[in-house]
Amino acid sequence: MPTIVPQYLDRKIFRIVSEVARERGVRAFVIGGYVRDCFLGRPSSDIDIVVEGSGIDFARAVGERTGSYVSYFKNFGTAMLHYKGDEIEFVGARKESYRRESRKPIVEDGTLRDDQERRDFTINAMAFSLQEDSFGELVDPFGGIKDLAAGIIRTPLDPDTTYSDDPLRMLRAVRFATKLSTPEHVFTIVPESLESMKRMAGRLSILSVERITEELNKMLLTARPSMAFELMEQTGLLERILPELCALKGVETMEGKGHKENFSHTLMVLDNVASTDGAEPKLWLRWAALMHDIGKPASKRFVPGTGWTFHGHDLIGSRMVPKIFQRLKLPLDAMKYVKKLVWLHLRPIALVDEGVTDSAVRRLLFDAGEDIDDLMILCRADVTSKNPAKVARVQANFSLVEQKLVEVEEKDRIRNFKNPISGEYVMEVYGLEPCHEIGVIKEAVKEAILDGVIENNFEQADAFMRVKAAEMGLKEQ
Repeated sequence: MPTIVPQYLDRKIFRIVSEVARERGVRAFVIGGYVRDCFLGRPSSDIDIVVEGSGIDFARAVGERTGSYVSYFKNFGTAMLHYKGDEIEFVGARKESYRRESRKPIVEDGTLRDDQERRDFTINAMAFSLQEDSFGELVDPFGGIKDLAAGIIRTPLDPDTTYSDDPLRMLRAVRFATKLSTPEHVFTIVPESLESMKRMAGRLSILSVERITEELNKMLLTARPSMAFELMEQTGLLERILPELCALKGVETMEGKGHKENFSHTLMVLDNVASTDGAEPKLWLRWAALMHDIGKPASKRFVPGTGWTFHGHDLIGSRMVPKIFQRLKLPLDAMKYVKKLVWLHLRPIALVDEGVTDSAVRRLLFDAGEDIDDLMILCRADVTSKNPAKVARVQANFSLVEQKLVEVEEKDRIRNFKNPISGEYVMEVYGLEPCHEIGVIKEAVKEAILDGVIENNFEQADAFMRVKAAEMGLKEQ
């Protein structure tokens, strides 16, 4: 017997759609993510309506009934309107076929069953009837409700066909397994689908970089993003997208000494950041966590009697970030932020080891600027030791650094450092045209402030400038 779930359809818009469908003599259904999220108890305001007929014409009729503005996307055969806080998209039921060299389908009009067959996963193929005589009936030809209860990601049709037709679905499988999982209800991709993804990994080549990056960003914004990267590595997808991460895998042993398994460590750091970066997830901070150790394979050395070292991996990694961001077509401003955090991620702990001096703290504040708080989140997340005493000791040391950062910032105002001495002022005092000497003087003033030789104010900076200029043989005008 069909499952009747009218409690999920108590929005007024569904009765309006039902009335319009009856008047026009067509069938309409709520389908996809809204249906899935109803059963998961997840709030959703994105509603997809599939109509056995023209989705655009149907949306126009609903828009007239509700007084809503309708946006039309004729190239895709869809239309959208907003009603009482919900975003509602209409599409005509369709069936699709694909050419091997493209993920763009050949589309024909179809039935609800055709439309459900073209869906990516069984849990996204469920529909609620909006017909007057079957309102709220669950239409679930592929057992999506059972898969949802079991925590299973499964394709409605043969997975080789599904993933070959549209290889983006492989990344969506990973994302849905990660996004929908909770500690109480973990989702898994069925084994036959995982094996298919291994076979079809090469099909990613027909996707645009932008679509791949969009999926990566969505994975990173989940509660436990490590799950997504483990699944991508397991299926061979990650090697085709971020081989720099795959290079972190494995442990090498010499003279009985091994090093940390840097791939799993990186994913632990990523999850640590995800659990501490606040109510609004910080996407680019999570990218920094993902990238923070990518310089380790290139810097790995074995020193007899000492063991494995990764000296300079922070600098090497920071230099790798721009190429990765360029390849993935990620934004330039985010690249600069991630590059900075990768470069600086060892500095706070080095402060503890070398002594938390005011000068060292000023330099850290100067280099990190407004990103100092995010840097400290990353540094705390980077502590993944299984020794509770060591973790407590390191975290306590970070607290000392943070306390010193506050004290120095209150006193010296370095976080948003602006040199009190401008190039124009130097030119005016000494009657200079733009030249190398101006940069030397400004750099000397900056270093004097960071070293604590002078305070960060114009009076002391001006006096220092005049002494430095005199040493350089410059004369005031």
